[in-house]
Amino acid sequence: MNKAAAISDNGVTKEDGRYALPATTTIELPKGYRPSADEEYMSPRQLAYFRNKLRDWRDQLVEESRQTMENLRDEVRDVGDEAERATRETENSLELRTRDRYRKLISKIDKALRRIEEGRYGYCEETDEEIGVDRLDARPIATLSLDAQERREHLQKQMGD
Repeated sequence: MNKAAAISDNGVTKEDGRYALPATTTIELPKGYRPSADEEYMSPRQLAYFRNKLRDWRDQLVEESRQTMENLRDEVRDVGDEAERATRETENSLELRTRDRYRKLISKIDKALRRIEEGRYGYCEETDEEIGVDRLDARPIATLSLDAQERREHLQKQMGD
């Protein structure tokens, strides 16, 4: 295919041999479907699988953050003694740090969902090689191949020493 984008009947686009899956396009997956190495890499089915996985993860994080905020809001502020107040402050601090981690994770999930829409999901940001189905299944927000990730960590270790 030459630089032009082909659009299929279901809204999936394919440009330069890569599929893009618009957020509005729904692909029904068979029950229990898991991507395998013997099917086309980042096919519409695989993209739909990862999009569903990312959306579910995002929904779970948003719900947990919402519950955290409700718990902090509903908590009684005038606690009896100093020790209990200190314990509550520590717990609240942990809750807020967790919520901040969730916020950062949600941002990474949103970026991964955009990459699915743009036809860039599953490919290393540094080398443009395939990240791999197994790696993405374990860490669906991965943006680097294992080799590129190891190089980056090695560099960071050198810079930190």
